Amino acid sequence: MREVASDQMNDTRSWRNSERCMGILMAGPAMVGILVFVAIPFLAAIGLSFSDLRIGSPLPTRFVGLQQYERVLSDPSFVRALANNTVFAVVVVPVQTTLALAMAVALNRRLAGIAIFRTAFFMPVVFPMALVAVVWQLIYAPGPNGPLNAVVSFCTFDAVAPIDFLHDPIFALPAIILLSVWQGVGFQMVVLLAGLQEIPQVLYESAEMDQAGSWARFLHITLPQLRNPLIFTALVTTILAFRLFDQVQILTRGGPIAATTTIMYEAVQTVFRRQQVGQACAITVLFFLIVLVITYIQRTLIRPEREVEQ
Repeated sequence: MREVASDQMNDTRSWRNSERCMGILMAGPAMVGILVFVAIPFLAAIGLSFSDLRIGSPLPTRFVGLQQYERVLSDPSFVRALANNTVFAVVVVPVQTTLALAMAVALNRRLAGIAIFRTAFFMPVVFPMALVAVVWQLIYAPGPNGPLNAVVSFCTFDAVAPIDFLHDPIFALPAIILLSVWQGVGFQMVVLLAGLQEIPQVLYESAEMDQAGSWARFLHITLPQLRNPLIFTALVTTILAFRLFDQVQILTRGGPIAATTTIMYEAVQTVFRRQQVGQACAITVLFFLIVLVITYIQRTLIRPEREVEQ
């Protein structure tokens, strides 16, 4: 009996070791990529943020301590960019999550041709943001011949004059928000749709037997069961919201009057226009810390539920 038990323990141990080795081999390329393209450049950025490095400046650079951080935090452009990023995230995260949840619930049905609708709603996520931004630039075209202006004029019976959406300080940021919600809602929809399909149908059947209405089933079954997918999508969307750059660069280039300038856009401009590499590295480090703090706060306030192991 002891020999049999010993053989079983050895087999279990060897199986776990082989499984661990297989996991390391599968995760190895991704970990190497993260180390080479993320960790090492970020550590280099931290070091350069304490220097006065400029493009074309002679080496070695001079150590300036926290001067670059003081310049960034006292720069009105950075403060405005942070405010724009915050407004963008505060609007996009709840609106996009709500729309994605509504779309996932609507598409979580067994109907003929439902796969076509799922694919159509997810297609904007597949398209490159550069392509999407160019298409929406045509939609936002100023003048009465612009598609969006034509729709507004038709709906208001020509009561509203044509608007230059991308060059108006009031409409520039909302225009980018609308584009971003349209392009990114499909990703959240797919995640929430997968979560909906994992909900046991016996819960809905029991609720129907108790004569619970559709709204009651949604509040007491669907939402609690989607807690973890909702938290995941909210976290990812928040991080992506603070990484806003492509739309701004293509549509407005930060204008008008810095109405759409973001932290990422400010960092790129600091490098390529002002040629201040050290200051741009300081912006990058501050950006990382801001996203880290926001993510930590979200994780602390809204903790995902853990499955109980049987």
